[in-house]
Amino acid sequence: MSEDRFVDIEIKLTHQEQKLEELNQVLYEQQKTIDKLETLLQGLTSRLKEVLGSEGDEIRGNEKPPHY
Repeated sequence: MSEDRFVDIEIKLTHQEQKLEELNQVLYEQQKTIDKLETLLQGLTSRLKEVLGSEGDEIRGNEKPPHY
């Protein structure tokens, strides 16, 4: 192989490594966001259960109101 081919391969490899690092960083940030949202959802779910439990209500979905 010629020296120019080696240089081209090294350049491509360097660019791929940079892109991989950028993608890893994006994935890490997304996972942090997902973890925060899951924690928030768990808190909201438990709070909703507390509120509904204290009032004796249930989540009823798409039922018609009693006056229909």
